[in-house]
Amino acid sequence: MNTIRIGPGAGIVSEETIRRQVHTFYARVREDPVLGPIFNDAVEDWDEHLAKLCDFWSSVLLATRRFRGSPMAAHARRPDIRAEHFPRWLELFERTAREVCPPEAADLFVERSRMIGKSLSLGLAVSRGEIPPLEA
Repeated sequence: MNTIRIGPGAGIVSEETIRRQVHTFYARVREDPVLGPIFNDAVEDWDEHLAKLCDFWSSVLLATRRFRGSPMAAHARRPDIRAEHFPRWLELFERTAREVCPPEAADLFVERSRMIGKSLSLGLAVSRGEIPPLEA
C-alpha cells in the first residue's frame, strides 16, 4: 500500500483507497436516478473527471496539493444542482465509503465530505441570492 505520510489522512488513507472510493462512488452516482442525469450532463470526459476528483481527495486527505480547480465555481455554473441534492450525494458517498474503505478511512472521508457538502451548499445558496451574505 502506497500511503503518503502527510495531511489528516496520513497513515489512514492511501492513494489506492482514494481511487477505490472515488471510482466506486461516481459509478453509483452515474446510475442514480436523481444525481445521474445531472452529473452525466455536466461531465464530458469521465476518465478526466475521475482523475481530477482523485487529485481533489488526495489534496483534502493527504495534503498533496495536486488539485487545481475551484469546486465552488464549477458547481455554481450548474443551476440544476439544488440544495436537496446534497443530502442524497452525502448519503451515497457515506454508504460507499463504509462499504469500500477501512473503517478509519471511511470515517475521515465522511467527516470531510460533510464539511465540503455544507460549504458548497451554503456557498451556492449565497451565490444564487437564496441566503444573503453576512454583513462585516
